[in-house]
Amino acid sequence: MSTPLDRPDDGGVATLDRELEELLREKNIEPGDHERFSHYVKKDKILESALTGKPVRALCGKKWTPGRDPEKFPICPTCKEIYESMI
Repeated sequence: MSTPLDRPDDGGVATLDRELEELLREKNIEPGDHERFSHYVKKDKILESALTGKPVRALCGKKWTPGRDPEKFPICPTCKEIYESMI
């Protein structure tokens, strides 16, 4: 019988570490920029992020893990423009 320690690549911390490394390699992540604006993101993606801790992608393309109150920041002008063109 095998244990999770026998197969370190089958989930757990090893999987989380790989996912984090992949996110850090992506060029679309811009540290700090998401803190200046509130961005538009699909509601189901916000919920998913809250449950899993995975980052979300805003309409403008910014990718980050939400964690601040969006009411305290101005709306991202690019997100707003894209949203308004959709309605």
